Amino acid sequence: MSPDRTLPSPCSRGDVFAQTGPEASAFDSSAIQDVGVPERVLMENAGRSAALVIQSIFSAHRVVGVVGAGNNGGDALVVLRSLAAWGVDSTAILVADRDHEEPLLHAWPIPMVQDADLSDADALQLMDGADVIVDGVLGTGVHGAPRERQATMIEHMNASSTPVAALDIPSGVDATTGAVPGVAVDADVTISFGAPKTGALLHPARRRVGRHVTVEIGFPALTEADSIARVVTPAWARRHLPARETDTHKNRVGRLLIVGGGLGMAGAVILAARAAFHAGAGLVQVCSLSEHRDAIQAGIPEAIFIPLDDPDGLEEAAIRADSLVVGPGLGDGEDSAEVLRRIVRRGSQPLLLDADALNLAATGTISLFEVGARRPVLVTPHLGEMGRLAPHHVDSGSPIDVARAVATESAISVLLKGAPSVVAAASGSVLVDTQSSSDLAVAGMGDMLSGVCGALLAQGLDTHVAGAVGLYLSGRAAKLAGRGAGLTPSDVSAHLPDVLTETARAETELPFAFVIFDAEAPR
Repeated sequence: MSPDRTLPSPCSRGDVFAQTGPEASAFDSSAIQDVGVPERVLMENAGRSAALVIQSIFSAHRVVGVVGAGNNGGDALVVLRSLAAWGVDSTAILVADRDHEEPLLHAWPIPMVQDADLSDADALQLMDGADVIVDGVLGTGVHGAPRERQATMIEHMNASSTPVAALDIPSGVDATTGAVPGVAVDADVTISFGAPKTGALLHPARRRVGRHVTVEIGFPALTEADSIARVVTPAWARRHLPARETDTHKNRVGRLLIVGGGLGMAGAVILAARAAFHAGAGLVQVCSLSEHRDAIQAGIPEAIFIPLDDPDGLEEAAIRADSLVVGPGLGDGEDSAEVLRRIVRRGSQPLLLDADALNLAATGTISLFEVGARRPVLVTPHLGEMGRLAPHHVDSGSPIDVARAVATESAISVLLKGAPSVVAAASGSVLVDTQSSSDLAVAGMGDMLSGVCGALLAQGLDTHVAGAVGLYLSGRAAKLAGRGAGLTPSDVSAHLPDVLTETARAETELPFAFVIFDAEAPR
């Protein structure tokens, strides 16, 4: 049973941290060695919880587990033993030199077959005859492509018509970066232990994870010291929404100035301003070319227009604004460069730089480090803009690595747009979006997002929080619009108020209190 797409998702119980492979390994070791949690207790809890989730989803009568070495294989054996104890026909295919008298089986007579004793046809027949395959081949500590022995069984799992439940991470996926250096399991469900792994949240691995369920298994409480990343869930986003006082007025709920809309690009600032109002800004001013006045005032009559050739008016608006968005459709000529320089020199309010403002920064028009030293800054590049802005970082690893490197180097917040988008704070902490969809791959979505984030900055959110909440509001609004590939930025903007007033909770139908995260398969 899949989560209802009309309800918010993913569900979460409290804050959800995401761990890299090394972080997960270090946390596991600390729990055992420093806190004194017995390793067998963790493995028993992991395997039994996974078995309960698997049986709840698949109602299996026959299960085949593909069992590798180490703890991941041990978890799989506990799953098989638990299912066998509940009356499920369970068989293990060993892809490692494990003892057939495994103590983890508690003397349950579970058939165990060595992979070397099976022909390809026999292995596939065994898998096709099951209701679910449990992937326990490779764990979170593995790097690089699977060896031939493991790769063969991974290929058999992928070739089978039987659904696959992966333990902690699909075998063959890098748990930290999401890279797939060789063959990897295409799982229907991934059950992670303690915390989602960052690699499972990132492409290309993300599409191999399927439904992503995380279970609590008896670890100590996770803290920021144990993980660089958090997952942006509906519960997290709602806790960080701006709150209005009952006796407020337009000048106290967020004054936003949007600067952009070069020749032929009035639509960019219209989209941004419309989204800003729908995201709760009390007053929006738009500074653009004089020849765009009629189009902008017709497109967004609620906004106040300021011509770009009125430097005094622009400076006054910039000083009085609670936040500024600079860049949508601005252009990259010298006039635009001078506008950007003038804007960043004045004031200390939060500043969002997008689109052409980032391209100008890439040419040296401004220094992000110098601007970040004077005021809170949020930049919102896609990967192409990041390549121009910080070419020395774009090949440094995953999107999380790239965003963190630029954020810490320039002391700013970085919203790196992608699938999924990630937001890195100057401190190096990261927030990972969960609402991205290919439906959002449409021209103008970046302008809309800038308006949303700018409105949240004007209402007092910190830069990295505004970026993450803006991603959630936009992605959730896109789902509520239900337009599929025909989605437009205006559709998203129109549904932002629906998200802000949404009261439905994101809940899992899994009947277990130990489920702390449940995300539908990406589409």
